[in-house]
Amino acid sequence: MQDSNENTKRLYHEDAKLLNFNARVVEHSIWQKAASVVLDKTAFYPESGGQMADKGKLHSGKVVDVQVDKKGIIHHLVKGKIPEIGAEVTGKVDRKRRRLHMALHTAQHLLSKALIEVAGAETLSARLGERLCTLDVNSGNLSESDIAKAEELVNSIIDSDRMIRAYFPTPTKLKELKLRRDPKVEDNIRVVEIDDFDVTPCGGTHCESTAQVGVLKVSNVERYKGNMRLSFSAGSRARSLLKQQSDLLKTLALSLTCGPEKVLDVVSALRGDLIRTRQELKQVQSQLAKHIADDLLARNQASQSPFIIATLPNITVDILRRVGQFLTQNEHLVIFLASPQGDHNQILVARGSKAKLDCAKFLKRAAELNQGRGGGRPHRAEGLLPEPLDWSGTVTRVLTEK
Repeated sequence: MQDSNENTKRLYHEDAKLLNFNARVVEHSIWQKAASVVLDKTAFYPESGGQMADKGKLHSGKVVDVQVDKKGIIHHLVKGKIPEIGAEVTGKVDRKRRRLHMALHTAQHLLSKALIEVAGAETLSARLGERLCTLDVNSGNLSESDIAKAEELVNSIIDSDRMIRAYFPTPTKLKELKLRRDPKVEDNIRVVEIDDFDVTPCGGTHCESTAQVGVLKVSNVERYKGNMRLSFSAGSRARSLLKQQSDLLKTLALSLTCGPEKVLDVVSALRGDLIRTRQELKQVQSQLAKHIADDLLARNQASQSPFIIATLPNITVDILRRVGQFLTQNEHLVIFLASPQGDHNQILVARGSKAKLDCAKFLKRAAELNQGRGGGRPHRAEGLLPEPLDWSGTVTRVLTEK
């Protein structure tokens, strides 16, 4: 290993569209326990500033990652044979990935400035991920209207095809610029200027005009650590997202036998029908539960027993619970109900207000005898016992145990 006397020259600062270049290997190094190659110059953008790293080819190997250390040395992580120190190599940046990154990063600048213009919300951080881009802003109450206005403003700037310039201003010129945020470095400050809209310190790769961004779409907004986090996409990623949403809408419209523009109306009508149906179902379930409870009480009156022991097939768990509610209105009654539900029995043990049985303790013992489970409180307990089940025999055994 040899020491580099100077940092790698960053060719992407001069031309973000430069994809093919020649360079010399000046060092073999290590990045997080992985071997890396250091060049005298590179067009590969290293992951930094929230922007993902470029990928591509270097000599005969595949560049799978590019990182920069605290000294400013750019590490190219290569899969395959690593070229020797001093070797002259050819690099090729993945065009599709670079183009997407240019659109996403430019879109982030546009959105950050638009949110200031519309809602006074300043960007705290941004992350341009492999699948998701996020923007955190110092506001906890961005409205849907604010987001819509910011998105509309960005797309109007995109449509106006404004020029974008990336450069290193002199210290004197830098002081004259109205920067959106303060620089994160003290020397060699690079700014990205979107004509008559935004000027921001940034070392990333950007489009040459706003029209190259294509379109911006905010896909989600959520509260995050007391502020707001926006998810967005742009360029080819936004087009893919919009196509997916359009295809989904067409499929949904086809299944509902209506046009895409009528989907919302049809879904609203179906929701109304569903709400009414659920209300009617609850009424029917309540009537059925009342009928079952009345029948059990009528049978119990002849025996004058303080207990009702019953197995109730072909009912839902909700109806079982409703039956229990009706029965335990009798303050002296204790109920032991089982309802077969496939390979298990839903168990309900409950008592009236003046009955003395500890329902939770009873069910715990019943579960032990049948290798089931359950729990609750002294006045009410629920559990699951496996099929087949002799429920009447289990209740009798537990009640007669000392």
